[in-house]
Amino acid sequence: MAIITLGLSGAIGHDPAAALFIDGELVAAVEEERMLRRKHAKGSLPYHAARECMQIAGVKSNQIDVVAMPYAPVSLFSKARWHYAYRHWYAPDRCVDSVLNGNRRYRRYLAELEDLLGKLHIPLNKVKIESVEHQLAHASSCYHLSGSNQKTAILSIDARGEYANVFLGFGEDGRIHKIKEFYNPDSLSGMYAALTDYLGFEILDGEFKVMGIAPYGDAGKYDLSSLARFDGKKLKVNNQLITTVGIRRYRAKAKGHYFSQKLVDLLGPRRVGNLVDDPYIHYAAAIQKLYEDITVEIISCYLKDIFQDTNRLAIVGTGAMNIRLNQRLLSLPEVHDLIVHPACGDAGTAIGAAAYAINQSGQRIQALKNMYLGPSYSSEECIEACRINREKPDWEVLENPTETAAKLIAEGSLVAWFQGRMEFGPRALGNRSILANPAQEGVSDLINKQVKFRESWRPFSPSILDAFASDFLEEQFTNKYMCVSLKVREKWRAKYPAIIGKDGETRAQVVTEDSNPKFYQLLTIFKQLSGHSLLINTALNRPGEALVCSPDDAIDMFHGADLDYLIMENILVTKRKETDSW
Repeated sequence: MAIITLGLSGAIGHDPAAALFIDGELVAAVEEERMLRRKHAKGSLPYHAARECMQIAGVKSNQIDVVAMPYAPVSLFSKARWHYAYRHWYAPDRCVDSVLNGNRRYRRYLAELEDLLGKLHIPLNKVKIESVEHQLAHASSCYHLSGSNQKTAILSIDARGEYANVFLGFGEDGRIHKIKEFYNPDSLSGMYAALTDYLGFEILDGEFKVMGIAPYGDAGKYDLSSLARFDGKKLKVNNQLITTVGIRRYRAKAKGHYFSQKLVDLLGPRRVGNLVDDPYIHYAAAIQKLYEDITVEIISCYLKDIFQDTNRLAIVGTGAMNIRLNQRLLSLPEVHDLIVHPACGDAGTAIGAAAYAINQSGQRIQALKNMYLGPSYSSEECIEACRINREKPDWEVLENPTETAAKLIAEGSLVAWFQGRMEFGPRALGNRSILANPAQEGVSDLINKQVKFRESWRPFSPSILDAFASDFLEEQFTNKYMCVSLKVREKWRAKYPAIIGKDGETRAQVVTEDSNPKFYQLLTIFKQLSGHSLLINTALNRPGEALVCSPDDAIDMFHGADLDYLIMENILVTKRKETDSW
């Protein structure tokens, strides 16, 4: 009889998700935000995501054997709770709570999880609930699904879990071994989040903007080393300035921030207005450099012995979404093989918790094949969505949707591309994408201003045919999931400015025929028509919204943005022409 394991994330309060394994194979994974249409789905549990996973897999509630959660109790005798108490002496409630009631959040989440299982009709008397440490869940999602039992150094870098925020260890023969952890408030991701907040952006989303603007600034113009330091043994974040709680938090308009008044006194007022102004653009560059430098120092200190046996490094956690950090790690002489989990944020801990529980039970885990793990929809369902939509769009059935899409893009149109199973993770990988010609003049401004409504300086990511990747990119890294920033060869930079940052780098998706046959075919036809072996590929969503999931979501997005065409499966959707008659 098949053993079915359901992983459920959301204990940290954001990015709830569900992942379903059958006999060690990941068959479905869905993020709650996609179902609720609310980015990060803060404060929610993965009810709809779990239902969708079971429906995709054809699994009934009473067939679930194990439920894994990426949050575990921490012993009073653990260094973590006492470190937290010591570093928060100025906030007596936090200090005392850590010592006397340090597993309060775990107990609350366990109760909420049991209530959720009841709503899903999963019998509590039959199912086994496995609690997995948050950082171990991150590590497992990367290592256990890598497809190799080779010895691999592991770095999980996160804002926070139970208490730990940085995990250093290694995987060997299917087992994960812990070497070192760092605990809150001494968090590198927390440091980056605090500066994101100071620079005027929302935490969880604004970090990408800070990272993106960093190449425009001068990292040496301002010294931010007072924010955090690593002395070869301890990581210490200056919590008089950042990662603050309680009375130390800077408050403005009745909102508490992740930094203190002392930081404002040191750096100047929190940014309002244009990010590219001095000094803020240079602060972005400085914090990016500090983040990278300390991370490299920590790795060199605690993983140097592991690198003597292996040149493989797996990086995961919310901090691993920093593609410039990943590029820096890839460039290290001791790293020959870099593994970055494509869903490295907290949503991915649903996969990791389940994978860890499966591994602990002795089952074999199959390697991750791709990230197309969500629901799919038939052409008939797409047609029905057009019929019932309040905008009453025009539609027609296509004989060859890939050829039609390639022709439209080559002619200069912006095409919304909705195909197959929805992607899991933060990147659109060719199934829920907006596609455009990267060589088209002014295309970057067009998409930024009329579709994505975002800053003009932000470049787009390309999807590239695998045969062209070695000619286009300086580093030969198999980057199927847009996880690493890579240098573009000089000869191509002037030709494709829309997809290349100021530093000459891009976050590319290398597409193979095996990874996504239909998308590969579209790219191939586009090359034949235009001579270009790549496309602009940006997520099919609007600001503040999650990636579209259903045909209904896609049609609403299509009508809410200045897109030319929407192709759902083999259905071409166009906007209804307005008439003068009532």
